[in-house]
Amino acid sequence: MLADKTYSPGRACPLAQVPHWDQETDVVVVGFGAAGACAAIEACEAGAEVVVLEVAGVGGGSASLSGGEVYVGGNGGTDVQREHGFEDATEDFQQYLMLAGGPAADAERVALYADSGVAHFNWLRDQGVPFKGTYLPGKWIEPPTDDTLLWSGNEKAWPYVEQARPAPRGHTVQFVGWGGGQVLMGILCARAEALGAQVRYDSRALALVVDEQQRVVGIVTRESGSPRFIRARRGVILCAGGFIGNRAMVQRFVPAALDCELQVSAGNDDGSGIRMGMSVGAATLNMQEFFATLPFFPPASLVQGIFVNERGQRFVNEDCYHGRVAHHVLRQPNGRAWLLVDNETFGRPVIQPDIPVAAVGESWEEVEQELGLPAGALVHTVEEFNRLAGEGRDPYFHKTAEWLRPLTEPPFAALSYCQGDFQAHAFTLGGLATRPSGEVLDADGQPIAGLYAAGRTACGLPRWGEGYASGLSLGDSTFFGRLAGRHAASAN
Repeated sequence: MLADKTYSPGRACPLAQVPHWDQETDVVVVGFGAAGACAAIEACEAGAEVVVLEVAGVGGGSASLSGGEVYVGGNGGTDVQREHGFEDATEDFQQYLMLAGGPAADAERVALYADSGVAHFNWLRDQGVPFKGTYLPGKWIEPPTDDTLLWSGNEKAWPYVEQARPAPRGHTVQFVGWGGGQVLMGILCARAEALGAQVRYDSRALALVVDEQQRVVGIVTRESGSPRFIRARRGVILCAGGFIGNRAMVQRFVPAALDCELQVSAGNDDGSGIRMGMSVGAATLNMQEFFATLPFFPPASLVQGIFVNERGQRFVNEDCYHGRVAHHVLRQPNGRAWLLVDNETFGRPVIQPDIPVAAVGESWEEVEQELGLPAGALVHTVEEFNRLAGEGRDPYFHKTAEWLRPLTEPPFAALSYCQGDFQAHAFTLGGLATRPSGEVLDADGQPIAGLYAAGRTACGLPRWGEGYASGLSLGDSTFFGRLAGRHAASAN
């Protein structure tokens, strides 16, 4: 523990204080998740000597707990998209990514990814990642089957559908059930090691080492309770995840995420990579942004219900991506919201079947009274919704006709999505400012010599919780991890 007191991710270690180098290499990669594994693969293939530092006893990181979906498209579509009749123009893919990125979307990064999506998908297959090639229609959080292609974002929901031609772009690793990320990461980690990357497990990166010119020249890590000093001749690549596991950082930068009980993390998203970047003058971006979800479906019938707040008013089109719904729910007055369903649409959410049923009645008046809402407010909302849904319209929130059905079959119920009644999941979207090629930037937008970042340590493609799509983090981490590895390996 002495090493932790002497060295800190928030404070760089001057070269003059390094007693000796325990090891020298070309590139040091911090973290062996999706970004780190792909960075190591590309750096090795570029001829660099690579050392990977992984704090856990196994590789994979948070990506190993994911569904194994990679969000790709463009160039007319992947062969899987085209085989199932979906044409995906690069312009539509690019426009959708810009919308998904929200106000802070990075046009340069988006254009590069949109143009390279199909080639990146093919690269993943070349590494040995299996994709069955089949299409799963419907609305899913993760595919319960081993199918490949699914709708995994807001593509068919308003306002996205009006601005970019929709196509399914979630490409899922072949794996029966939820959790295909373990297959993806097992293959990518094995590939990196087969190419010669030396992985040092149970190795916690403590601090960057900088020379007199403030160039990053190495790193201090702790192994078996003692500090080790590793020189990086060409660069250090930070791929250490986000900061959802660091409560102090969450409280400081994104306190709204504290309303989410569960972390989408393998347990090591402690912000150390971001702090190491900040210790040498790196700028950060979007630290206030986070992904959140309350998985209110499947069953898909629940999407036909309507969310209301304590005023009895709707506030979102329920057919959009579950993460977008979550953000709207989380910011309702006094944290109170309910999903209204009738006998035909009622079901228990698969992920949280014990969600409280806050009210049941033979009429919507009874439900309104049981919830203690203003007299007539909920009744008016449901009556108006039913009238318009019967006409196949939703002019207020633009829910698509596919999911419109009047709620008229008693008994009626309200599932509670009030704060404290549901388990929301979250991870952070802010991180170090980088070029698409991975160079970490300072407050003046200039690269910090010897330092690169990718994955959730960097601020990448996913920049807006309301626009997130499943597979966007894995797509971002694997693709831009590759670029960071390639550029670090070519540095002088």
